[in-house]
Amino acid sequence: MVELKSPGEIEAMRAAGRVVADALAAVRDEAAPGVRLDVLDQVARQVLAEAGATSPFLGYQPSFAHSPFPAVICASVNDAALHGIPGPYRLRDGDLLSVDCGAVLDGWTGDAAISFTVGPPRPADLRLIKTTETALTAGIDAAQPGGRLGDISAAIGAVARAAGYGLHTDFGGHGVGRTMHESPSVPNDGRPGRGLKLSAGLVIAIEPWFMAGGHDSYRVDEDGWTLRTGDGSRAAHAEHTVAITDDGPRILTAR
Repeated sequence: MVELKSPGEIEAMRAAGRVVADALAAVRDEAAPGVRLDVLDQVARQVLAEAGATSPFLGYQPSFAHSPFPAVICASVNDAALHGIPGPYRLRDGDLLSVDCGAVLDGWTGDAAISFTVGPPRPADLRLIKTTETALTAGIDAAQPGGRLGDISAAIGAVARAAGYGLHTDFGGHGVGRTMHESPSVPNDGRPGRGLKLSAGLVIAIEPWFMAGGHDSYRVDEDGWTLRTGDGSRAAHAEHTVAITDDGPRILTAR
C-alpha cells in the first residue's frame, strides 16, 4: 500500500533527512588512508546519538539476509556496490568508498548514500561517481507530480546506458516513511509513462548504483550482505530521499 504524507509529515521527514546528511558528511570528513571502516561507523553512530535519532539499519534483517545488519552505515569499498559491513578494513589511497546511512527521528525515516574516493583519485572512478550522481539528479528531475514511476526509472537507466555502465533493477529505490522500506519499489531502469502515478505526498528514495565493467551481474559475499560486481569492476552508489510536492520534487536528505 502506498501512503501519501501530509506537508507536516514531510517536514518531520526533512528533520530526519538532515541527520542523515550530517552523518554522511561526518563520515566523509573522517575517511582517509589508514582509517578503519568500523571507525567510520562509530562516527555515524555519534552523529545519530547527538541528534536523538536511531538507525533503521542496525538490526535490520530482510528476507534475503541470514543475519541482522550489525552497523548504522553500509560501507562498500571498490567492487562492493551495496550493503558492505563496516569492519576492520583500513582504507587505502585510491579506494572508492560508497556509504549508505539512514536515521529515524520522531518516528520518521531518512535514507541517503554517497560515493567518493580516498586519497588520489583514479579518473575512471571520478567518471563513475559523477555519472551515478548525474543519474540521481535525472531521476529526481523526473519525479514530477502527475508523472509516472517509470519516468524516474527510465531517466536513471538512460544515463547508465549512455555511459556504458552496468546496472541492475535489484535493490533499487523504494518508498520511505515510518519505516525505511515502503511501497512503491523504484527500479533503476524502466519505461517512461508506465507505473504508479506520482502524486504530491509520495516520498521515495531514489538510488542508482552502477558497475564500471558494463555488466549487470553481481554476487553476494558469504556474510550474506555485501553485494559485489560480478566481474570485479568498481561500483558507485548515490541516493536521496525525495518528496513529491505540488511544486515538484523536494530533496529531504540534502545538507
